[in-house]
Amino acid sequence: MNTLNCFSLTIERHVAHLVLNRPEAMNTMHPSFWRELHDALTQLHKGGEARALVISSTGKHFSAGMALETFGGAIQMDDNSPEGRAAVFDLLTDMQATFTLLETLRIPVIAAIQGGCIGGAVDMVTACCIRYATADAFFCVQEINIGMVADVGTLQRLPKLLPMGLVKELAYTGRRLSASKALAHGLVTEVFDNHEALVAGALQTAQEIASKPPVAIWGTKQAIHYARDHSVEDSLRQMGWLQGAIWSNPHVREAIAALKEKREPHFPPLVALKGFREFG
Repeated sequence: MNTLNCFSLTIERHVAHLVLNRPEAMNTMHPSFWRELHDALTQLHKGGEARALVISSTGKHFSAGMALETFGGAIQMDDNSPEGRAAVFDLLTDMQATFTLLETLRIPVIAAIQGGCIGGAVDMVTACCIRYATADAFFCVQEINIGMVADVGTLQRLPKLLPMGLVKELAYTGRRLSASKALAHGLVTEVFDNHEALVAGALQTAQEIASKPPVAIWGTKQAIHYARDHSVEDSLRQMGWLQGAIWSNPHVREAIAALKEKREPHFPPLVALKGFREFG
């Protein structure tokens, strides 16, 4: 287990499990949260051992979002000059990039959400592939309640996941969206009675994903995200190039043989990545 200040990270049977572990602070997001999450996701992306990732939490709430003291301490949002206001762009771009790693990660990401998923936590889970929740879970675009606009992905990703009218209602009012309504509208795909069942269900799905050929899972994630943001014609063209790049006769033969023989298939892992500047 890799224990950090804000998280614990384990990998077992090709499934990574990242657990928010500051329940006494309702798992709020302060600067070390962003650093540790960015580093953990980069590690998983480059490593190749994990084939699926579950993000769960501890305590009553999944996360209460951004720690309010963050912007009263080391991080200052200077609105007194055009230079200071321009610098806000780079600060937010840096924060946005961390959650975007969840989308660009080579493996699928499942969020297991209990209790409150508030503010920045909504930004985070909307970047995940699959969301499961407990019956007592709720989602809240909290930013409007404290005088600001949600700025790290909620307003860009939530309209891809919920009807636009509902997104506007949530974003304009700061009301809570219950787990039952989130399920009805497709934001979450399953609701569990309690936290233990939630995490077990998320890990079970992750294990099922991890049993598939990882390069095909990576390609599927690429194709789905591309189709979300492009036309059908463009996406079909992209699919042709993508399939040509990742097609593997040995993988197909192994999958079919495992089905016929009623056994677990065996696929090679994704190649570990090394940046160009790391060579030499």
